[in-house]
Amino acid sequence: MNKNILYKDIWTKDTVEEVRKLPGPIMIVGVSGFIGAKLFFSLRNIRPDVYGCSRAPRSSWRLINAQADNALINCDITDFDSARRVMGNIKPMTVFNMAAYGSYARQLDINKIHQTNYMGTLNLLRILSETGCGAFIQAGSSSEYGLNCDYSNENSELIPNSDYAAAKAGAGYLIKYYGKILNFPCVNLRLYSVYGPWEEKDRLIPTLILNGAQGKYSNFVDKHISRDFVYVDDCNEAVVKAALTICKTDPGISLNIASGVKTTLEDVALAAKKAFGIKEEPVFGSMVNRKWYLSNWYGNPELAVKLMGWKAKTSFEQGLRLNIEWEKEAGDLLKYVFVPKRTKKISAVIACYKDNNSIPVLHERLTKVLRGTGYDFEIIFVNDGSPENDGEVINGLCLRDTHVIGVSHSRNFGSQSAFVSGMEIASGDAVVLMDGDGQDPPEIIPDFIKKWEEGFEVVYGQRVKREAPFYMQMFYKLFYRIFRKLSDISIPVDAGDFSLIDEKAVNHLLKFTEKDIFMRGLRAWVGFKQTGVPYLRPERLFGKSTNSFYKNIWWAKKGIFSFSTKPLQYIQVFGVATLLFTLALGVFYAINYFVNPPEGARGITTIILLLLGLSSIQIISLSLIGDYIGKITEEVKNRPKYIRDNITYNGKIYGDATAILNIISKIKSDKEI
Repeated sequence: MNKNILYKDIWTKDTVEEVRKLPGPIMIVGVSGFIGAKLFFSLRNIRPDVYGCSRAPRSSWRLINAQADNALINCDITDFDSARRVMGNIKPMTVFNMAAYGSYARQLDINKIHQTNYMGTLNLLRILSETGCGAFIQAGSSSEYGLNCDYSNENSELIPNSDYAAAKAGAGYLIKYYGKILNFPCVNLRLYSVYGPWEEKDRLIPTLILNGAQGKYSNFVDKHISRDFVYVDDCNEAVVKAALTICKTDPGISLNIASGVKTTLEDVALAAKKAFGIKEEPVFGSMVNRKWYLSNWYGNPELAVKLMGWKAKTSFEQGLRLNIEWEKEAGDLLKYVFVPKRTKKISAVIACYKDNNSIPVLHERLTKVLRGTGYDFEIIFVNDGSPENDGEVINGLCLRDTHVIGVSHSRNFGSQSAFVSGMEIASGDAVVLMDGDGQDPPEIIPDFIKKWEEGFEVVYGQRVKREAPFYMQMFYKLFYRIFRKLSDISIPVDAGDFSLIDEKAVNHLLKFTEKDIFMRGLRAWVGFKQTGVPYLRPERLFGKSTNSFYKNIWWAKKGIFSFSTKPLQYIQVFGVATLLFTLALGVFYAINYFVNPPEGARGITTIILLLLGLSSIQIISLSLIGDYIGKITEEVKNRPKYIRDNITYNGKIYGDATAILNIISKIKSDKEI
């Protein structure tokens, strides 16, 4: 199959020459979206200095295999500092802002609608006014006209009828202010109903093609509902022309990018009938009109023709035919190669202590593995009070990759607390727990995900072998089997912290109030459907293990005392057995005294041994009881599991307690724009 078919366009040689004239570098904001991705592909076919940014461009189904990793940048334009860092690094001279939220019926978050469409545009204008820019093209919307959408021209009154329309209209006024008052080279293009390759599969035209290929119609609303359809390559030709012309001659202006043709749903159905040879007649009214559907929604394109010589070249019938051809030729590639099965998110939480050398290596390996899964992802490095420069290394990664979130604790609280700290921040549908020393190989994660996709809520790594001295290997195997024997619940053997845990199980784990945490035990305690994945556990990537033999003994006691009361029961049993033995010994000596006096009274050695033995047993018993009491004391104190010193997100460090809480809330609520 020819993958190039996915990226073809119908641009003429004149348009190609115009693209070459654009001041570079070129930045496409909102590259994950339909129009932005198509523009990115077309421009990258012509010149190399084209970049694209969005919240998570590498996770977009349109871009996942675009083979342009260095040109795809993570950027949240609603975060001023994030946008400033990206624009400052690239210093683009031509910027196409195609970012939008709220144009789809499923995008209902009002705050995000205004933050993305208005504040995001404001942030870009402020930043580019400082750094310098030759042309800024804002992708506006015909929705700005709202109720006044019947063959509107640029002088028609704006009467927005939705939050999306109001936000886009507000952004249009920002463009007018920056262009006409501040003389910044920017324009607002009010795009009408753009369609073509790479459009969302639940939209009108892709659905029409899908059903038409099966010899049937889509469900339609009222047949008189109309739209002004513009083929995507015509639209993107307009944004290129705008950058070369009206940005310089008429900064601040808004222009309609419309065909000027009123195409009703009846016209759409008849075009599908002709294209697919459907014999039946279409039925209308099988869908309920949405509140923003207006009967006459088409625009007047005369000003665009006059000011920049642009006119839509592709009729709806021609565009539909091109789109049908593209869907047929690209269908298999999109189905099996490019489109991931789900748009879920994986959160990797890495506990770090003296791992400054291994963190960059782990980041590179994790990024490669997680990107290859087809899922969105985030990597949360938790610096658990390391005396080395772990925090600085993590912050450096956060500056270069917005998939990375950094957390620093006020001191060393232990890896178990570090895991909980990261899990509380994680926004993924599943969380992967790992140590930061490289002993948990990221390359095993796809096997975890496969089991997760099969329906397992907890998938743990089972160490079939480890690269360690023989006596340590025996010690670990012995511990897990003793732990399983003593535990009150079923504990898998040879299973460390390295695991994937579904969001449902994570939410239950985070409800536990206990302070002395043993994660692998709690993970088994919550239940759900669990399975293991065998793997070889290697040595640390750098340095020596921070776990000494005595610390491993402490770990063993921690696990056993957290999940078993059997040692106390064994003390009781041993005490009763000792009592019975003592009674039996007393009877023996009494009989021996009368049978064989006075030799039967001898036995000072026996007495001394019994005293020493029983005293040792008493001391051990008291120490066991003391360990349990110590755990109770720690829980009763109710101290926090950890204290966060700061969080680094999108390259910005948040150190204030209120700011930390706010940014955690933002991380968990944000979705890709």
